[in-house]
Amino acid sequence: MQRRLVLGLPALMLAPPGYAATPGELLASGRHILLMRHADAPGVGDPPGFRRSDCATQRNLGPAGREQARAAGLWLRSQGVQRAQVWSSPWCRCLETAQLLGFGAVSVEESLGSFFGRYELESRRNEALQAFVARLLSGPPDRAPILVTHQVNISTYAGGGVASSEMVLVRVDRQGRPQDTVRYAPPPLS
Repeated sequence: MQRRLVLGLPALMLAPPGYAATPGELLASGRHILLMRHADAPGVGDPPGFRRSDCATQRNLGPAGREQARAAGLWLRSQGVQRAQVWSSPWCRCLETAQLLGFGAVSVEESLGSFFGRYELESRRNEALQAFVARLLSGPPDRAPILVTHQVNISTYAGGGVASSEMVLVRVDRQGRPQDTVRYAPPPLS
């Protein structure tokens, strides 16, 4: 297995001049993840007294957000992502975004959960996310890793704010720490 990995790297490094790898190709390399902020959910934060187990108490996707999420799934396929493992924050707006991407079953990951308004959780949540990413990428890549989360999580992990349904492709080291990023604006709605 290691021999195959070593032989695959020169092929990536010897790409023809002017060749830009697609997100799908980079995600297949086993050294990248794609972070996505949930699609448009009108408002800011969650209402007082919200419960993660009850979507009716949370801020949720609106019609435009549902359309954004579907458009993001189509855009990802146009960029070479055919098979993906999608992980989501437990918040309903992230879960719905992840499901509407259309890559099948979605797994919940606690380290993707929001800490908006609870900034004392920021470093602990970010450390947990790095550990999760390191575990996620420790095996051979078989599906593109897509992680749907919140603006505060992406800003802390990868740096910089992101708009609704914006994506950040992150090259990571073996400890799950970000090395560099490429941002993708939300795909245009048709």
